[in-house]
Amino acid sequence: MPAALGAAAKVAHEAVVRAARGVGCEAGWEAGRDAGREAGSMSPEPFLSVAGISKRFPGVQALTSVSLSVAPREVLALIGENGAGKSTLIKIIGGIYQPDEGEIRVCGRPATFPSVEDSLGAGIAIIHQELNLADNLTVAENIFLGRQPRLGPFGLRDRRALLRLSADALAKVGLRASPRTLLSDLSPGQKQLVEIAKALSREARLLIFDEPTSSLSTREAEVLFQRIDELKRRGLAIVYISHRLGEVRRLARRVQVLRDGRTAGFLEGDEIVHDNMVRLMVGRDISKYFSHERNLRLSENPIVLSVRGLKVRSSPHRVSFDLRAGEILGLGGLVGAGRTELVRAIFGIDPVEEGDIAVGGKPADVRSPRHAIAAGVLLVPEDRKSQGLVLELNVRENVGLAGLRCHGRWGLLDGAWERRTAREQVQKLRIRTPHLETQAKSLSGGNQQKIVLGKWLSMGARVLILDEPTRGVDVGAKEEIYSLMSQLAAGGLAILMVSSEMEELIAMSDRVLVLHEGKVQGELAGERITEENVMSLAVGGTAA
Repeated sequence: MPAALGAAAKVAHEAVVRAARGVGCEAGWEAGRDAGREAGSMSPEPFLSVAGISKRFPGVQALTSVSLSVAPREVLALIGENGAGKSTLIKIIGGIYQPDEGEIRVCGRPATFPSVEDSLGAGIAIIHQELNLADNLTVAENIFLGRQPRLGPFGLRDRRALLRLSADALAKVGLRASPRTLLSDLSPGQKQLVEIAKALSREARLLIFDEPTSSLSTREAEVLFQRIDELKRRGLAIVYISHRLGEVRRLARRVQVLRDGRTAGFLEGDEIVHDNMVRLMVGRDISKYFSHERNLRLSENPIVLSVRGLKVRSSPHRVSFDLRAGEILGLGGLVGAGRTELVRAIFGIDPVEEGDIAVGGKPADVRSPRHAIAAGVLLVPEDRKSQGLVLELNVRENVGLAGLRCHGRWGLLDGAWERRTAREQVQKLRIRTPHLETQAKSLSGGNQQKIVLGKWLSMGARVLILDEPTRGVDVGAKEEIYSLMSQLAAGGLAILMVSSEMEELIAMSDRVLVLHEGKVQGELAGERITEENVMSLAVGGTAA
């Protein structure tokens, strides 16, 4: 606690810490639970409550009079589009930002968090989408990073205590891993549990999860959900932030929706359904969220991409399929089924061991992305930040990246072409940016994804491969991307889409190929494209 806050503020903060870590708040919960039983309902005292929080940045009103509360043994889902104010609110709760107006209370006591350490001291921990862990350290060293137990007058590291305390923390999250294990040897799901164990080792009473499943497989995500259920039963308060509305339905009994920096509404119990959440997030009814109408006459269209007996290094199986002009062909399957490996091979990133690729009826020797681009085959990758964009460059430069060789002379890019193309793509794709010189990193996930799309569409694609096209974007941006995909397909573009979102795969695909362990387990079309059939094929079974 900074000295500038004065002795009275220090005493108040220490009282908050004692209440959060001691029996004060839990006693309030017990009293509320007993009173609720008598009244026929449960109304526990909140662990955390914020009231009238407002925050301004230069030229932007990020939050306007937002209130939130979460009680022990509760999962509150906080949802909203990118830019709705979710990140700003949790950064205020986490001590990263200071509010311009409003009040924070922990266990009913007024609290201020001038720093992250003050928020942690009050029992609040944020599990960020990008984990704050070091791969080159052991699990134990990560859990107690910067606060390892010490021994003796010289402050030597107490390794025995470190391992014992780390094992206790891992047991609380059900992770069967040795504290001595290097973090780099763990899967993304296991690293997520280490992050939770680190929070619990600091006696956290409120966990805030920010898009925790963005890099997890379906199986790892379900393990995380089970751990969250267990933490809730043990008395923790949980705030869960996600664009994946199915996860919200799975975990939360109460949902708070933010829109344009304000609270748009609340949902409880049976009200928590997809349409209600979307309506509050975007401020209107979406009568047709998925705009694509399945084309049942595609057999009349010419084949644009033909893959025959394609074998990649990671799989013993061969894959064959055709993709027609104007078609959206979905690639389904579980994580690890080989979908991304297949499209990387078609784009020339990974080597093709055997098989043939033809584009427009002509053989295509796709030995590198340069060859694929020359043939008109373009890929929007799964990870846009590391593989699709240069975040430090501006919108104009990112859109022009793909045309460096085609629209330049003597190693210099044609600046007039670059500016003209960037303006066209910003207007066509409705990219929301203050100007063409805005850095890509300052834009929302949905607008970043549109920049990647614009970069490739400016090259005159014949085949567009979309690997998880709406991952990490909000519901409004998803709707726009779906509409754009439908427009492109209607204009004759052939689209190959990899998607792990079942609703997206079913609604946006004219046909679906389902992969299982590197091979095509089955093909679905028309009314056979159902969740049951996709899942049956994905686990190695057959479709109805």
